Amino acid sequence: MKNGKTILITGGGGQLAQALASEARGRGLTFSLVGRPAFDFDRPETLDATFAQAAPALVINAAAYTAVDAAEDDPDAAFRANRDGPARLAALCAGAAVPLIHVSTDYVFDGTKGAPYLETDPTNPTGVYGASKLAGEEAVLASPAQALILRTAWVYAAQGKNFVRTMLGAARAGRELRVVADQRGAPTASEALAPVILDIAARLGGAWRGEWRGIYHAAGAGEATWHEFATAIFTEAARFGVAPPEIVAITTAEWPTRAKRPADSRLDCGKLARVFGLALPPWRASLARVVAALHGG
Repeated sequence: MKNGKTILITGGGGQLAQALASEARGRGLTFSLVGRPAFDFDRPETLDATFAQAAPALVINAAAYTAVDAAEDDPDAAFRANRDGPARLAALCAGAAVPLIHVSTDYVFDGTKGAPYLETDPTNPTGVYGASKLAGEEAVLASPAQALILRTAWVYAAQGKNFVRTMLGAARAGRELRVVADQRGAPTASEALAPVILDIAARLGGAWRGEWRGIYHAAGAGEATWHEFATAIFTEAARFGVAPPEIVAITTAEWPTRAKRPADSRLDCGKLARVFGLALPPWRASLARVVAALHGG
């Protein structure tokens, strides 16, 4: 971004929005971090007011309804946040001729491909959350906005509610952990994703090129099951004196949830590398930094 130009970051206290704000601050960028109640997808008028006040040169939408299971019981709320809100935001960006980076999810896929998904692969979400995020993608791309969609996966951070913090909390409680071992994906640290997003923003904020418009995959390099992810968490935590609990590998069928998750939602991130020359670091390296941060390292 050009000096002095404001980046509008939505998502308030969310883990990705917080990581984006921290990274932007470290780069000396001008930004406005907004969230509820001042910016609320359930109150469309707040989007217009926030946008007018910020007069941004670029928008990064990291706000979303992410409660995967709760979405099954409240689809209207999920679609308001994940479809209708981004649609309005895209319209505002189109009207002001400013780029929009919209964050989406691997859950737009059903996980049956058996190989990492390309941006061009057919989508087929298995639950309301994925369906609402897909609808949001479609709404953004149906607008004339200078829009770029980043699908990511298995996001976690040193703050917020996420798998890493849940595992460490359960271990402190002395509980045996039963972790699904037949779902595969790519753990993605917010602190690793945020610099990539801002690197893209720097490009988009120069001079927009039409060929940039569209969908990109951006997730931690490598892959893991949830069980492998959990095991790695405690390998890192052991460096700080955390005694690893017993981690029992189970199947998805043994851990029923309200929403069906994709069994294999790995994302092929080659397009991001080809177009922008960017890639996230290996997920194990990012995990080590997050676990260290959680233990004051």
